[in-house]
Amino acid sequence: QAQFVESGGGLVQPGGSLRLSCAISGFPVDLYAIGWFRQAPGKEREGVGCISGNGRNTYYPDSVKARFSISKDKSKNTVSLQMNRLKPEDTAVYYCRIVRGGTGACYMYPEDGLWGQGTQVTVSA
Repeated sequence: QAQFVESGGGLVQPGGSLRLSCAISGFPVDLYAIGWFRQAPGKEREGVGCISGNGRNTYYPDSVKARFSISKDKSKNTVSLQMNRLKPEDTAVYYCRIVRGGTGACYMYPEDGLWGQGTQVTVSA
């Protein structure tokens, strides 16, 4: 059974950086496309990017493009989300999950099922 454990969140000032990690168990990290999502209080969950199974292709929405980047570490079976130039509107709980796609592509459509605990990111002065 696939499991995702997100970590690395915290409090950071505007303009700062954080690196989130998604530890995956139950399958090798290069088997599926993986996406990162976030949900702020009172708002719908939104995607912030995804990476293909082979790790060569990524997608980012305009809201985070050029600030966020996703990578895979096969040796640790993790997927990381590097977040730079953070803004107060990036404050949310962040989650990772399998998304549609496969070896060479990814699309921001999360797999059905329960979501994990996520990790809280707060951007505030």
